[in-house]
Amino acid sequence: MTEILELRDIALKIALEVGKLLSDRPENFNLSEKSGFLDFATQMDQASEELITDLIKKIRPNDSILGEEGATKTGESGYTWVIDPIDGTVNYLYGVPGWCISIAVKHDDNVVAGVVHAPSLGKTWSAVLNQGAECNGKAIKCNEPIALSKSLIGTGFSYDLSSRVVQGEMFNHLITRIRDIRRLGACAVDICLVASGVLDAYYEAGVYEWDFAAAGLIARESGAKFLAVPTIPSGSQYFVMVAGPSLYRELGQEMISDGRWIKAI
Repeated sequence: MTEILELRDIALKIALEVGKLLSDRPENFNLSEKSGFLDFATQMDQASEELITDLIKKIRPNDSILGEEGATKTGESGYTWVIDPIDGTVNYLYGVPGWCISIAVKHDDNVVAGVVHAPSLGKTWSAVLNQGAECNGKAIKCNEPIALSKSLIGTGFSYDLSSRVVQGEMFNHLITRIRDIRRLGACAVDICLVASGVLDAYYEAGVYEWDFAAAGLIARESGAKFLAVPTIPSGSQYFVMVAGPSLYRELGQEMISDGRWIKAI
Protein backbone atom coordinates (compact mmCIF):
# COMPACT_ATOMS: atom_id res chain seq x y z
CA MET A 1 0.00 0.00 0.00
CA THR A 2 2.88 2.37 0.73
CA GLU A 3 4.09 2.04 -2.86
CA ILE A 4 0.62 2.76 -4.26
CA LEU A 5 0.30 5.88 -2.11
CA GLU A 6 3.68 6.98 -3.41
CA LEU A 7 2.49 6.40 -6.99
CA ARG A 8 -0.57 8.58 -6.32
CA ASP A 9 1.66 11.31 -4.93
CA ILE A 10 3.93 11.10 -7.98
CA ALA A 11 0.92 11.36 -10.28
CA LEU A 12 -0.31 14.40 -8.33
CA LYS A 13 3.08 16.10 -8.55
CA ILE A 14 3.31 15.45 -12.30
CA ALA A 15 -0.27 16.58 -13.00
CA LEU A 16 0.25 19.85 -11.13
CA GLU A 17 3.50 20.50 -13.01
CA VAL A 18 1.84 19.83 -16.37
CA GLY A 19 -1.09 22.02 -15.35
CA LYS A 20 1.30 24.97 -15.09
CA LEU A 21 2.55 24.28 -18.62
CA LEU A 22 -0.97 24.09 -20.06
CA SER A 23 -2.29 27.10 -18.17
CA ASP A 24 0.06 29.24 -20.28
CA ARG A 25 -2.27 28.79 -23.23
CA PRO A 26 -0.78 29.79 -26.62
CA GLU A 27 -2.42 32.36 -28.88
CA ASN A 28 -2.01 30.14 -31.96
CA PHE A 29 -2.48 26.41 -32.35
CA ASN A 30 -1.05 23.79 -34.68
CA LEU A 31 -3.62 21.06 -35.28
CA SER A 32 -2.83 17.48 -36.28
CA GLU A 33 -5.75 15.31 -37.42
CA LYS A 34 -6.26 11.91 -35.80
CA SER A 35 -9.34 9.81 -36.64
CA GLY A 36 -11.05 12.62 -38.56
CA PHE A 37 -11.20 16.38 -38.97
CA LEU A 38 -13.18 16.74 -35.73
CA ASP A 39 -10.68 14.59 -33.80
CA PHE A 40 -7.36 16.36 -33.51
CA ALA A 41 -4.42 17.12 -31.25
CA THR A 42 -2.66 20.41 -30.67
CA GLN A 43 1.01 21.10 -30.08
CA MET A 44 0.09 21.43 -26.40
CA ASP A 45 -1.33 17.88 -26.25
CA GLN A 46 2.01 16.68 -27.52
CA ALA A 47 4.06 18.93 -25.23
CA SER A 48 1.98 17.82 -22.24
CA GLU A 49 2.43 14.13 -23.02
CA GLU A 50 6.15 14.59 -23.57
CA LEU A 51 6.55 16.30 -20.19
CA ILE A 52 4.48 13.63 -18.40
CA THR A 53 6.38 10.74 -19.96
CA ASP A 54 9.78 12.35 -19.35
CA LEU A 55 8.95 12.80 -15.66
CA ILE A 56 7.66 9.23 -15.32
CA LYS A 57 10.73 7.80 -17.01
CA LYS A 58 12.97 9.81 -14.68
CA ILE A 59 11.17 8.80 -11.48
CA ARG A 60 9.92 5.30 -12.44
CA PRO A 61 12.22 4.00 -15.21
CA ASN A 62 10.98 0.40 -14.99
CA ASP A 63 7.26 1.18 -15.47
CA SER A 64 5.23 0.88 -18.68
CA ILE A 65 3.48 3.86 -20.29
CA LEU A 66 0.36 4.16 -22.48
CA GLY A 67 -0.45 7.66 -23.74
CA GLU A 68 -3.19 9.05 -25.97
CA GLU A 69 -0.78 10.81 -28.32
CA GLY A 70 1.27 7.70 -28.98
CA ALA A 71 3.69 7.49 -26.08
CA THR A 72 4.34 3.83 -25.37
CA LYS A 73 6.96 2.14 -23.22
CA THR A 74 7.19 -1.41 -21.97
CA GLY A 75 8.64 -1.89 -18.52
CA GLU A 76 9.22 -4.81 -16.18
CA SER A 77 7.71 -3.55 -12.91
CA GLY A 78 4.12 -4.65 -13.53
CA TYR A 79 2.92 -1.03 -13.32
CA THR A 80 1.53 0.90 -16.31
CA TRP A 81 0.86 4.64 -16.46
CA VAL A 82 -2.23 5.46 -18.56
CA ILE A 83 -2.19 9.13 -19.48
CA ASP A 84 -4.38 11.63 -21.28
CA PRO A 85 -2.29 14.80 -21.63
CA ILE A 86 -5.35 16.96 -22.35
CA ASP A 87 -8.81 15.46 -21.98
CA GLY A 88 -11.16 17.99 -23.53
CA THR A 89 -8.86 19.28 -26.28
CA VAL A 90 -11.73 21.15 -27.97
CA ASN A 91 -12.43 22.98 -24.70
CA TYR A 92 -8.74 23.83 -24.45
CA LEU A 93 -8.59 25.04 -28.06
CA TYR A 94 -11.62 27.32 -27.64
CA GLY A 95 -10.71 28.55 -24.17
CA VAL A 96 -13.68 26.81 -22.54
CA PRO A 97 -13.11 25.71 -18.90
CA GLY A 98 -13.22 22.02 -18.03
CA TRP A 99 -10.23 20.44 -19.80
CA CYS A 100 -7.95 18.34 -17.64
CA ILE A 101 -4.89 16.14 -17.29
CA SER A 102 -5.64 12.50 -16.46
CA ILE A 103 -3.03 10.13 -15.04
CA ALA A 104 -3.80 6.58 -13.89
CA VAL A 105 -1.52 3.81 -12.64
CA LYS A 106 -2.43 0.18 -13.29
CA HIS A 107 -0.94 -2.88 -11.66
CA ASP A 108 -1.45 -5.68 -14.14
CA ASP A 109 -5.08 -5.02 -15.19
CA ASN A 110 -6.28 -3.10 -12.12
CA VAL A 111 -6.15 0.67 -11.72
CA VAL A 112 -4.66 1.30 -8.28
CA ALA A 113 -4.14 5.08 -8.32
CA GLY A 114 -5.58 7.95 -10.31
CA VAL A 115 -5.38 11.73 -10.59
CA VAL A 116 -7.49 14.14 -12.65
CA HIS A 117 -6.31 17.75 -12.55
CA ALA A 118 -8.51 20.51 -14.04
CA PRO A 119 -6.60 23.81 -13.68
CA SER A 120 -9.34 25.93 -15.26
CA LEU A 121 -11.79 24.69 -12.62
CA GLY A 122 -9.36 24.85 -9.71
CA LYS A 123 -10.05 21.18 -8.93
CA THR A 124 -7.82 18.15 -8.52
CA TRP A 125 -9.34 14.73 -7.91
CA SER A 126 -7.40 11.70 -6.73
CA ALA A 127 -7.95 8.18 -5.46
CA VAL A 128 -6.09 5.10 -4.29
CA LEU A 129 -7.67 1.66 -4.53
CA ASN A 130 -9.69 0.87 -1.38
CA GLN A 131 -8.68 4.18 0.23
CA GLY A 132 -11.50 6.51 -0.90
CA ALA A 133 -11.52 9.51 -3.24
CA GLU A 134 -10.67 13.17 -2.71
CA CYS A 135 -11.11 16.53 -4.41
CA ASN A 136 -8.62 19.21 -3.40
CA GLY A 137 -7.65 17.05 -0.45
CA LYS A 138 -11.18 16.57 0.93
CA ALA A 139 -13.07 13.28 0.88
CA ILE A 140 -15.92 13.06 -1.65
CA LYS A 141 -18.99 10.88 -2.11
CA CYS A 142 -21.41 10.48 -5.01
CA ASN A 143 -25.09 11.36 -4.62
CA GLU A 144 -27.11 8.43 -3.31
CA PRO A 145 -29.99 7.78 -3.55
CA ILE A 146 -31.23 9.77 -6.55
CA ALA A 147 -34.30 8.91 -8.61
CA LEU A 148 -33.98 9.00 -12.39
CA SER A 149 -36.76 11.61 -12.61
CA LYS A 150 -34.73 14.01 -10.42
CA SER A 151 -31.29 13.31 -11.87
CA LEU A 152 -28.89 15.71 -13.57
CA ILE A 153 -26.95 13.66 -16.11
CA GLY A 154 -23.83 14.40 -18.11
CA THR A 155 -23.00 12.98 -21.53
CA GLY A 156 -20.78 13.43 -24.57
CA PHE A 157 -20.96 12.79 -28.30
CA SER A 158 -18.79 10.88 -30.74
CA TYR A 159 -16.38 12.40 -33.26
CA ASP A 160 -17.96 9.95 -35.72
CA LEU A 161 -20.92 11.94 -37.04
CA SER A 162 -22.85 8.81 -38.04
CA SER A 163 -22.73 7.60 -34.44
CA ARG A 164 -24.44 10.79 -33.29
CA VAL A 165 -27.70 9.66 -34.86
CA VAL A 166 -28.16 6.90 -32.28
CA GLN A 167 -26.68 9.10 -29.55
CA GLY A 168 -29.22 11.78 -30.39
CA GLU A 169 -32.03 9.23 -30.16
CA MET A 170 -30.82 8.18 -26.71
CA PHE A 171 -30.69 11.84 -25.70
CA ASN A 172 -34.29 12.31 -26.84
CA HIS A 173 -35.30 9.16 -24.98
CA LEU A 174 -33.81 10.35 -21.69
CA ILE A 175 -34.63 14.07 -21.74
CA THR A 176 -38.30 13.52 -20.88
CA ARG A 177 -37.41 11.17 -18.00
CA ILE A 178 -34.81 13.18 -16.07
CA ARG A 179 -34.25 16.62 -14.52
CA ASP A 180 -31.82 17.77 -17.23
CA ILE A 181 -28.70 16.92 -19.24
CA ARG A 182 -25.30 18.63 -19.29
CA ARG A 183 -22.62 18.29 -21.98
CA LEU A 184 -19.38 19.66 -20.50
CA GLY A 185 -16.71 18.38 -22.87
CA ALA A 186 -14.20 16.24 -20.97
CA CYS A 187 -14.98 12.63 -20.05
CA ALA A 188 -12.58 12.45 -17.09
CA VAL A 189 -13.93 15.63 -15.51
CA ASP A 190 -17.55 14.58 -16.08
CA ILE A 191 -16.95 11.28 -14.28
CA CYS A 192 -15.22 13.10 -11.42
CA LEU A 193 -18.17 15.49 -11.16
CA VAL A 194 -20.35 12.44 -10.51
CA ALA A 195 -17.88 11.36 -7.83
CA SER A 196 -18.16 14.82 -6.25
CA GLY A 197 -21.96 14.93 -6.39
CA VAL A 198 -22.06 17.79 -8.91
CA LEU A 199 -23.66 15.49 -11.49
CA ASP A 200 -25.82 12.51 -10.59
CA ALA A 201 -24.72 10.33 -13.53
CA TYR A 202 -22.74 10.33 -16.74
CA TYR A 203 -22.72 8.15 -19.85
CA GLU A 204 -20.91 8.23 -23.18
CA ALA A 205 -20.03 5.89 -26.03
CA GLY A 206 -16.81 5.95 -28.04
CA VAL A 207 -14.30 6.86 -25.32
CA TYR A 208 -10.86 5.35 -24.76
CA GLU A 209 -9.14 3.84 -21.74
CA TRP A 210 -7.02 6.94 -21.11
CA ASP A 211 -10.25 9.02 -20.93
CA PHE A 212 -11.67 7.11 -17.97
CA ALA A 213 -8.88 5.07 -16.30
CA ALA A 214 -8.15 7.55 -13.51
CA ALA A 215 -11.67 8.97 -13.22
CA GLY A 216 -13.26 5.53 -13.11
CA LEU A 217 -11.24 4.66 -10.00
CA ILE A 218 -12.12 8.01 -8.43
CA ALA A 219 -15.81 7.35 -9.09
CA ARG A 220 -15.72 3.84 -7.64
CA GLU A 221 -13.89 5.08 -4.57
CA SER A 222 -16.59 7.74 -4.10
CA GLY A 223 -19.23 5.00 -3.83
CA ALA A 224 -20.47 5.14 -7.42
CA LYS A 225 -20.88 2.18 -9.72
CA PHE A 226 -18.83 2.45 -12.89
CA LEU A 227 -19.26 0.52 -16.13
CA ALA A 228 -16.81 0.43 -19.05
CA VAL A 229 -17.49 -2.10 -21.81
CA PRO A 230 -15.93 -2.30 -25.29
CA THR A 231 -18.17 -1.19 -28.13
CA ILE A 232 -18.57 -3.10 -31.37
CA PRO A 233 -16.78 -3.30 -33.78
CA SER A 234 -13.85 -1.47 -32.19
CA GLY A 235 -12.45 -3.10 -29.07
CA SER A 236 -10.39 0.01 -28.29
CA GLN A 237 -13.44 2.22 -27.72
CA TYR A 238 -15.79 1.89 -24.77
CA PHE A 239 -19.25 2.73 -23.52
CA VAL A 240 -19.04 4.15 -20.00
CA MET A 241 -21.72 4.82 -17.43
CA VAL A 242 -21.35 6.02 -13.85
CA ALA A 243 -23.87 6.81 -11.10
CA GLY A 244 -24.74 6.07 -7.51
CA PRO A 245 -26.00 2.47 -7.08
CA SER A 246 -29.75 3.16 -7.17
CA LEU A 247 -29.61 5.54 -10.14
CA TYR A 248 -27.15 3.22 -11.91
CA ARG A 249 -29.77 0.46 -11.91
CA GLU A 250 -32.58 2.74 -13.08
CA LEU A 251 -30.49 4.48 -15.76
CA GLY A 252 -29.21 1.09 -16.89
CA GLN A 253 -32.76 -0.06 -17.53
CA GLU A 254 -33.34 2.97 -19.75
CA MET A 255 -30.13 2.20 -21.65
CA ILE A 256 -31.06 -1.41 -22.36
CA SER A 257 -34.66 -0.59 -23.31
CA ASP A 258 -33.31 0.14 -26.81
CA GLY A 259 -31.59 -2.88 -28.35
CA ARG A 260 -28.89 -0.71 -29.92
CA TRP A 261 -27.57 0.26 -26.49
CA ILE A 262 -25.72 -1.59 -23.81
CA LYS A 263 -27.08 -5.00 -22.75
CA ALA A 264 -24.48 -5.77 -20.09
CA ILE A 265 -25.55 -3.60 -17.16
